[in-house]
Amino acid sequence: MDDWRVLAARARIADAVLICTLDRDHLEPVLAFAALGYHIMLEKPMALTEDECRRIVAAVEKAGVILAVGHVLRYTPYTQALKRIVDSGRLGEIVSIQHLEPVGFWHQAHSFVRGNWRREDDATSMLMAKSCHDLDWLQYVLGQPPVRVSSFGRLSHFRPENKPEGAADRCLDCAVEAGCPYSAKRDYGGQLARGEHIWPLSVVIDEFTPQALDTALREGPYGRCVYACDNDVVDHQVAAMEFASGATGTFTMTAFTEQADRQTRIFGTRAELRGDGAHLRVYDFLTRTEELIGLGTEGTMDAAGGHGGGDAGLMDAFIAAVATGDPGLVKSGPQESLTSHLTVLAAERARHNNTVEDIRPSNMAN
Repeated sequence: MDDWRVLAARARIADAVLICTLDRDHLEPVLAFAALGYHIMLEKPMALTEDECRRIVAAVEKAGVILAVGHVLRYTPYTQALKRIVDSGRLGEIVSIQHLEPVGFWHQAHSFVRGNWRREDDATSMLMAKSCHDLDWLQYVLGQPPVRVSSFGRLSHFRPENKPEGAADRCLDCAVEAGCPYSAKRDYGGQLARGEHIWPLSVVIDEFTPQALDTALREGPYGRCVYACDNDVVDHQVAAMEFASGATGTFTMTAFTEQADRQTRIFGTRAELRGDGAHLRVYDFLTRTEELIGLGTEGTMDAAGGHGGGDAGLMDAFIAAVATGDPGLVKSGPQESLTSHLTVLAAERARHNNTVEDIRPSNMAN
């Protein structure tokens, strides 16, 4: 089967390429296409190791090409409105920030227990696969990098010892399936019955029929009991950070929520801001009044909904940057993205080693 190497073997035929290979296969195509002079939109995560991340940044900077990493949260109208408030000084000096990513119980079961990102050795850590968006978003909103991080988390629930008595290895064969909130039969079958032929059902079946779904749940990975999979990524994790100004931040990722937008509280010396993905609330300490800012919606925050306008925002910025030759139009360029990936990698070292890790500056040589 042909792959990206076929295109790379040809002379340059376009201004830009989108690299959307598997996460661990990003380095080679970036090096090849950067050397050919292509501007690059690279899916996140940019790479899975510090060395590969640094090599990607070095390659695009040496070639003088534009790199946009798929940190789509930076580009949503919600984020832009929130950042304007922070940058205006209305909150005063930012002292601390709290950020929650509610993964959603069924999303965890689909993607990180039964799905492709369930194992660190096959994919990567939960923090890198799912939450590199969030650690990147925090540094973007605050306008400064984190300098130290610690982290705690583990796989607590989706383990064999928590399998209910009488449960089978597959949901279609299970006597207690009706009482299980993680039933594949209920989740995927309900989506099919409602005619929702989109993600995540589209990952499970290509033909949207009851027969195809029955076969997939009997034979494929998505019909497995969540307590009888080979998963090992965490189902909850926290990270505590100190930023360059001395501000502190906490990030929480948890599976055990309804599917919801991310939630944030920012604490400044003059005001507090609370955000839920659709609304911003600013409480002013001087006037003791609250302003509610409704932002409407730009689609849901999942892949099917365009990540709240972030997907379109990223592509618009990348195309404009390529058309004008202005890399400043890209909000998720090489150095910014390198810093966020170094933060994720440092947080994972801290979690595994029970340490507080320094985050090396993004411009530090190997």
